[in-house]
Amino acid sequence: MVSETAGADDRLDQVRAVIADVLRRTGVARSSLRAVGVGSPGIVEADGTVRLGTALPDWTGLPLGERLRRSFRCPVLVENDANAAAVAEHWKGAATESDDVVFVLAGLSPGAGSLIGGRLHRGFGGAAGEIGALHLLGRELTPEHLLSTTDTPLDPLDEQAVAVVFAKAKEGDAGAQAAVERFLQRLVHDVAALVLALDPELVVVGGWAAGLDGVLEPLRKELARYCLRPPRVTLSLLGEAAVATGALRLALDHVEEELFAVEGAVTARR
Repeated sequence: MVSETAGADDRLDQVRAVIADVLRRTGVARSSLRAVGVGSPGIVEADGTVRLGTALPDWTGLPLGERLRRSFRCPVLVENDANAAAVAEHWKGAATESDDVVFVLAGLSPGAGSLIGGRLHRGFGGAAGEIGALHLLGRELTPEHLLSTTDTPLDPLDEQAVAVVFAKAKEGDAGAQAAVERFLQRLVHDVAALVLALDPELVVVGGWAAGLDGVLEPLRKELARYCLRPPRVTLSLLGEAAVATGALRLALDHVEEELFAVEGAVTARR
């Protein structure tokens, strides 16, 4: 496990150690790797640089793809975590029968990945779906205020502290229940804004907030209230494996593209 306060260097060292252990246990040579897929929070540029990443220390400006390419003699594909999860749900999860999908990675700063016509929509600069930034648009209540059970903002704002709030809410604490209600309302409003823009067939909710009691019903209710054509709403089938599964699919896509390109070139020469 990596501490929530760990910096980029420590996190990357842990990633390398885990991959080395997996390769050793499976008997796969590092030289056999054809592609590595990575899911990361934040706005990810085409070269794998995290242009903006506030969820992890030292993440903004991190040349994540370049740093990992030093350890692997193969292409390293870095994708936003919510985007990767959307790809995963379309491949092996709750969205296998839908091509117009919004996947919500619900957490302290929620993000969303969108498929339009079965294709991942990243936006011009990779920032599509960053609904966690909506609180910056003149809203008075930040996540720290939303989840506070007192008159002061929740500090530190991390998953451990938030877990305490949700545990108290389940126990019947009125202040904690009010905090959870505020959090859910903000989440559903953020999702409604994206649904109005994209008109998806399906909304899939993942991330740790997907495990909250009653998250689906208020989301369905609010979407029916605000959206011209409310989509179907369901929970992720892949859970915590969604981001990694999506990163795997993107790596496989790259390998297949390279393979078909080679086969096409050979056929053209015949």
